[in-house]
Amino acid sequence: MPLVPADAVRFVEQHGIVLESAHGRVPNLAEWIAQEKIRGSWWGHPKSNEIFGLLRAVRRAPDVLVCRLIDNKITFVHRRLWPALARVSRSVDVSRLAIVEEIHTAQGKHVVRVTPFPDWVAPAIVSAGLKLSEAEALRALGLCSSSSVRLYVEE
Repeated sequence: MPLVPADAVRFVEQHGIVLESAHGRVPNLAEWIAQEKIRGSWWGHPKSNEIFGLLRAVRRAPDVLVCRLIDNKITFVHRRLWPALARVSRSVDVSRLAIVEEIHTAQGKHVVRVTPFPDWVAPAIVSAGLKLSEAEALRALGLCSSSSVRLYVEE
């Protein structure tokens, strides 16, 4: 049975932090969709149309932050981790926590709109983050120390 957008969003929810298609220290959504390691661009994969559709669906999901947290690559972060991100934001280059949104204009241009952190963060998320200790936030993010946060954002 083919995957549907809800399956891809559940994958992000389950893992919390997922790379769109890059290789790194967290799961890769494109490879999960393909059900195999992808060499080169996923555009050349036999499931490229399915991958494209599901990646776009995840980018539109209201419970998924699209940012460049890990290695400046498109990273999906599920809503359940947003308070933890807000809590550790002082340890992270906040430009990596900005929402990245691709817009296709009426003129056919491809434009990237960026909403900086903390402009996109609701007060309730900040409040929830303040209830966490830094250690709790790092554990929620799957990290063990603030130096690990910096590892997520190395150039």
